[in-house]
Amino acid sequence: MHIKQLIAALSLTAMPLACTQAADYVIDTKGAHAAINFKIPHLGYSWLTGRFNRFSGDFSYDPEAPEKSRISLVIDTASIDSNHAERDKHLRNEDFLHAGKFPEAKFVSTSYQENSDGSAQLSGNLSLRGVTRPITIAVQKVGSGHDPWGGYRQGFSGTTKLVLKDFGIDFNLGKASREVQLELHIEGIRKESGHPPGD
Repeated sequence: MHIKQLIAALSLTAMPLACTQAADYVIDTKGAHAAINFKIPHLGYSWLTGRFNRFSGDFSYDPEAPEKSRISLVIDTASIDSNHAERDKHLRNEDFLHAGKFPEAKFVSTSYQENSDGSAQLSGNLSLRGVTRPITIAVQKVGSGHDPWGGYRQGFSGTTKLVLKDFGIDFNLGKASREVQLELHIEGIRKESGHPPGD
């Protein structure tokens, strides 16, 4: 009887350890530890690069069951920044992002398939310029662990390509510039930590 009680007690204490693996994270944009960058060929001779300065989101990740992971992102389209004021004004108008009519772009994941080397395929729906289409992002897990401020973090990077016409952008940029490449660098703070992002 004593042995059975001991086994039962050990089982109860072990259960929370398994449950604590799954966690929700808020993307650390306040600490500027996340970025959404883009690049597109310029006439086939070089690259035009830029980023979105304002976005927010959260994700859930469980290393014991990565297939249950999810992410949701909202991007302020007017925050596009290519380091050229006049060009950015054009990128915000109806020829491109049409930010006045469509102030937000959204991505909501539908599946996550992780490989043994830490790479993964993230699928989901991207809503941009009034069009919603499925896309796939190639993901690499960067790392995870405790930070100096008492919290816990997970970090990922991802890349994907978008065909501009798929989202109603048909401004003629030339044959070399029909696709834009996106780079996502996502660092999340576990919500249970209850501390502000670090520097």
